[in-house]
Amino acid sequence: MVVVSELPAKVRDLFALARRDRRAAENVVGALPLDEQVALVCQTPVSRRAELLDLVPEPERVVPALPEAELVFTVKGIGRADSAWLLAHATDDQLVACVDLDAWRDLTPDREALAEWIATFGEADDDTLVRGVQALDPELIMLWLHDRAEVTMKPNDSDGGQDWSPPSGGNTLDGVFYLVAKRSSDDLDVAMRLLASLFESDYWFYFRMLQAVAWELPTENEEWALRWRAGRLQDLGFPAWEEAMAIYAQPRRDELERLPDAAPKVGEWHLPVFMPELPALADAQLSLFRAAAALDDEARRAFAYAFLALANQVAVADRLPLGDVESIPKAIEKASQVASRGLDWLAARFDVEPAVVLRRAPLARLFRIGVHLDRSETAS
Repeated sequence: MVVVSELPAKVRDLFALARRDRRAAENVVGALPLDEQVALVCQTPVSRRAELLDLVPEPERVVPALPEAELVFTVKGIGRADSAWLLAHATDDQLVACVDLDAWRDLTPDREALAEWIATFGEADDDTLVRGVQALDPELIMLWLHDRAEVTMKPNDSDGGQDWSPPSGGNTLDGVFYLVAKRSSDDLDVAMRLLASLFESDYWFYFRMLQAVAWELPTENEEWALRWRAGRLQDLGFPAWEEAMAIYAQPRRDELERLPDAAPKVGEWHLPVFMPELPALADAQLSLFRAAAALDDEARRAFAYAFLALANQVAVADRLPLGDVESIPKAIEKASQVASRGLDWLAARFDVEPAVVLRRAPLARLFRIGVHLDRSETAS
């Protein structure tokens, strides 16, 4: 995935055709295989994706096929108010990824960003609101409601319920749970819509959620939400922060004094961004990509996933916002430049071609060496 300011030629030609004959442009897009339609969307700068999506005859097929992060970039680039309809076509996994990638700040849920995404689910339609909330971790929903409302549960008659009075301004659906907005009455519009739907379709979830908001501690819910999110992000190639920080560790002496026989293989995984090929394989200025170009096809594919794993480590370690379209390109640029320095140092140290180093040394080692090149023990 590359952030570009100019339109790819194919997209530019489509927009030109649409200005002359919109129906013809729609027919051209519709005639493409699904994967090529997805590629067109992802190759279009986020600020222009609304125009491209307007030409897609069957968005209900294309949207679910978008990589998760690309959907996040698209919704944010177009604007939530104008792109909420996309979420009605999104899969449950995509809806969860919207929150995982864009509603956290470091290791803590961002309450306002979480509320914005849930409100965007609601702007799509009630079905998307309920579906999205049920797909999210219940701990996150409890945190969202706890941030917006005081929840009071009417006691049983045996516990003094006969003399109990509901809180002033409380909203209730069942005469048992009462919600009072912590900031303004508008804060509860989406919440009451959601609760009304859950009350009819999933009463146990409704009851459990409100009871938890009334009685459970937010800190415990944060801890569990972080655990569930960390597992999902690992499936998308983003390691836990503690693991990611290992790329900044001081290289061990044995990593400087010998080359292994072969670099460990990095398995392939589902990519959350559109990446048909590495963005800089032809960049003659970076030794890392010149060396990669000298590998055979199988080795280049393995290198691609190993490099993306390194870039993801950089993104997590540097705490780049994963829901921003600029973050992964920044991580890729840093990973490629720093690893190239480490590659050059090892190639000179062992008097071998850079491609030999690339086949034998893990990319994380190249990065660690590149980061610490100004240290005397590395430069010696």
